Amino acid sequence: MDPRDIVFSIVMVVSSFVLTYEWLGRFKYSSANSLIILSAIVMVGALAAMILSVDIRLRRIEKTLDEKERSLRINVQSIESSMDKKMNEVISVVDEAMDVFNRRSYR
Repeated sequence: MDPRDIVFSIVMVVSSFVLTYEWLGRFKYSSANSLIILSAIVMVGALAAMILSVDIRLRRIEKTLDEKERSLRINVQSIESSMDKKMNEVISVVDEAMDVFNRRSYR
C-alpha cells in the first residue's frame, strides 16, 4: 500500500465531512445533522478501506501470477534443453544409420 493511497483516503474522508457539513448548514440546524455527517464520514471511510483492500488483493494476485509465470518459463526452458539433447541423439543415430545404409548400397 502506497502512502499516496492513504493520503487519497484521508482526502476522501475530509472532503465528505466538508461537503456534508456545508450542504446541511444551508438548512436549519438540527441535532440529526451531526449524525448525518458522521454517517457520511463512516460511509466514505468504509469505501476507501474497501478500495484499498481490493488494491492489496490485486497486487497479491499479480505477484502470484508473476511467480507462476517465472516458474513456468524455467520449466519450459529445461524441457527445451532436454528435448534438444534427445533430438541431437536421435539425429546422430539416424545419421549413422544413413551412413551404414549408403555404404552398403555402394558396394
